[in-house]
Amino acid sequence: MEITLLCTDVDHPVNDWLLRWKDQHQGKHDIAICRDRQDLSGGDILFLVSCSQIIDAKHRDKYQHVLVLHASDLPKGRGWSPHIWALLEGAKTITVSLLDAEDSVDTGAIWAKRTFEVPAHALHDEIHERLFETELALMDEALLLVAEGKPPAPQSSEVEPSYYPKRSPADSEVDPAQPLSELFNTIRVMDPARYPAYFQLYGHIYTIEMKKVSYNDD
Repeated sequence: MEITLLCTDVDHPVNDWLLRWKDQHQGKHDIAICRDRQDLSGGDILFLVSCSQIIDAKHRDKYQHVLVLHASDLPKGRGWSPHIWALLEGAKTITVSLLDAEDSVDTGAIWAKRTFEVPAHALHDEIHERLFETELALMDEALLLVAEGKPPAPQSSEVEPSYYPKRSPADSEVDPAQPLSELFNTIRVMDPARYPAYFQLYGHIYTIEMKKVSYNDD
């Protein structure tokens, strides 16, 4: 099959996983990684992974299937950065949905879902690893489902959709007057390289980078 992976952010940490997935499947499929919808040449499957662009019908029609990886249990959690919002709300598990791309964002039919656990001690890089491994597993599953001709199912009409807004830099600010135990859950999900947690004090802005130095779960 001719497969395209569209990830619009060249600095996104998922790129290392996409390159690994491409290397694993390149022998059986023709796989390309693109950064912009204008570069889409067409084929059998287009995967949208951490894609910030809207892929309209003109571009979708170049492919037999255009599939989105979205980190929520749709129809709940449509919108932006769903797993971050969910973890900030106290979620201990994250569901990733594989769905058809449509004009209305995150409304397409569901091909498959997979869930992973997020321990309370996990930091952003560990959360990323679990998320990206789940996304790759869904991409593998998509190849099998497409090859077998199995159709997706519409999103449940019995579940009320919910929506998350796009995150802004202000969403990464923490209050230095609060105890670390209360700030930990916010700090741990922030990517220190791209969207660091920060606080304001004494007329200056400080960013926070948290690293785990012990992997003892006791």
